[in-house]
Amino acid sequence: MQTVTLNNGVEMPILGFGVYQIPPEQTEQAVSEALAAAYRLLDTAAAYGNEEAVGRALKSSGVPREELFVTTKLWVQDAPAQENTKRAFETSLAKLGLDHLDLYLMHQPYGDVYGQWRAMEDLNRVGLAKAIGVANFYPDRLLDLIVNNDITPAVNQIETHPFFQRIADQELMREHRVQIQSWGGFAEGRNGLFTNPLLAEIGAKYGKSVAQVALRWLTQRGIVAIPKSVRAERMAENIDIFDFELTDDRMAAIATLDTGASLFFDHRDPAIVSWLAERRLDA
Repeated sequence: MQTVTLNNGVEMPILGFGVYQIPPEQTEQAVSEALAAAYRLLDTAAAYGNEEAVGRALKSSGVPREELFVTTKLWVQDAPAQENTKRAFETSLAKLGLDHLDLYLMHQPYGDVYGQWRAMEDLNRVGLAKAIGVANFYPDRLLDLIVNNDITPAVNQIETHPFFQRIADQELMREHRVQIQSWGGFAEGRNGLFTNPLLAEIGAKYGKSVAQVALRWLTQRGIVAIPKSVRAERMAENIDIFDFELTDDRMAAIATLDTGASLFFDHRDPAIVSWLAERRLDA
């Protein structure tokens, strides 16, 4: 598995397995099959409600802890944010059955972002979170966090797929040594991604599926991807993308698919801010 080196020297697999929208009752089997298929980066979140199932799969897998790269995410915390962030971290760690995380992400750019981030810095300094980062931060919010705190986020996980390519965002992150990570790499099939004529034509040239072309396009750009599936055969297909390389002209052709807009929601939309910022997880 290819890796990327984060700004603190931590090595992170460039391709992993995400469990967003996998029901808790299916998550343990899905993660077990992903580990059997050689995935070692696993991505979950407190908000997904399936951390315990991920933890059971990790425990029963027999995969040595040092081979795993486990990410979970902090939901928006009420004041005092620093105290509540550490409590939320301990809860996630216990559900996962781990003694440390490889990456802890702030899930949303809302609430007392600074209080949350400073608590995360503390967790990083004592080694409980080997790396810390953010998710869903647009460039202005990301830069504000960088210039006003001690530790630069190692990762920013944002919506990135052929229809929303985030070229300028990636350039800013590269400038500040923040690793871009994709969520929604398949756009959840929106805009007819899986039947897109261009992606299908490119895939046919290599004997690969549209999904494989999309993942290869992401990883070839240096973007960490975390495709989700509950089908073992699809997991095996998704990880089989390192035996071909897209040519410059095909990368340029895929670039023409960019719409420059989210297919899901805009984190700067007041209605979305209200909806996400006011949501609280059950204790």
